[in-house]
Amino acid sequence: MRNRSFAVACLGALVLLVACGSTSPASSAGSHSASGAKGAAAPASGTPAPSASGSSGTTVKTAKIGGATVLTNAKGHTLYTFALDTTGKSNCNGTCAHYWPPLHGAATAGPGVTGKLGTIKRADGSTQVTYNGHPVYTYIGDTAPGQAHGNGLKLSGGIWHEVVVTGAAAPAPSKTSPAGGNGY
Repeated sequence: MRNRSFAVACLGALVLLVACGSTSPASSAGSHSASGAKGAAAPASGTPAPSASGSSGTTVKTAKIGGATVLTNAKGHTLYTFALDTTGKSNCNGTCAHYWPPLHGAATAGPGVTGKLGTIKRADGSTQVTYNGHPVYTYIGDTAPGQAHGNGLKLSGGIWHEVVVTGAAAPAPSKTSPAGGNGY
């Protein structure tokens, strides 16, 4: 357990170093697209995602991870929100989006998903899934379903939180909880 915590801390420090050292935005979010629906017309902010019929989107599911029921993408990877985002607008672009890939395309709600799914148009023109108006992301440090290594990390200038089923930010784990920082 101690080695795992050390590895997560090292990965977080590396991500922060790379993100802070970047001076030009790089568009790499497309390679992590869950649905490949890039270039599709994006509905207005907060608009419900299209239904599964006629959609090439992804299914947002729920899973019990670390004692909380959280949202996951179709592959079971934890979904996160970024404290610096505002309702209907992503502030994670370039290098940030490489480490925190946006959930792209349209999404449908799987069993247990109680909040409102929608989409926004990102700065690069792609469509990103929202949950209760907040853009959602996966984390490159979560390499398998059931992991939530990004919860409570302070990277790219803000705090990242796993999304609990109600849409509120999950509290950061006490061992990685930074001082201060306001989530959703």
